Amino acid sequence: MNGDRRTVGVPSHYTLLETLRYALGLTGSKQGCDKGDCGACTVLRDGEAVLSCIMPVHEAVGHEVTTVEGLANGPEPHPLQDAFDLTGGAQCGFCTPGILCSAHGLLTRDPNPAREDVARALSGNLCRCTGYTKIFEAVEIAAEALRTGAAPEEIVSRRRNPPGTA
Repeated sequence: MNGDRRTVGVPSHYTLLETLRYALGLTGSKQGCDKGDCGACTVLRDGEAVLSCIMPVHEAVGHEVTTVEGLANGPEPHPLQDAFDLTGGAQCGFCTPGILCSAHGLLTRDPNPAREDVARALSGNLCRCTGYTKIFEAVEIAAEALRTGAAPEEIVSRRRNPPGTA
């Protein structure tokens, strides 16, 4: 769990989401629809985005599970988290943890995704606040930051003030 081996006793009917939230206290993953439609509960299992609200917890045993809490590097936010903050990609925040995990899974597989690839990877995550444009921009900025080592702040500044403009 987020890089640490965890053992927890839960009822056999628990989902991964119930285990994360109620047994482990990891409340970043949100409980939305409870039927796999909204994506608010998305986490990573072995690097792949999964819906934790419909995954029986036993399917996570022996796998590396990463929640939104596990994306940051200690006190340093992940470039995705930074980019979402800088672009306004997170508004109410309810969908954000699931979107961050889905985007992280995409960027792990494809460090330079096209906008269509980002849209496809996030198609299972519903957001009612942003209209997705800022979310897509945030993922693109994070992808560039991860590829180049530039800080998301530098990339945002460069995009807003291209060289040669006054």
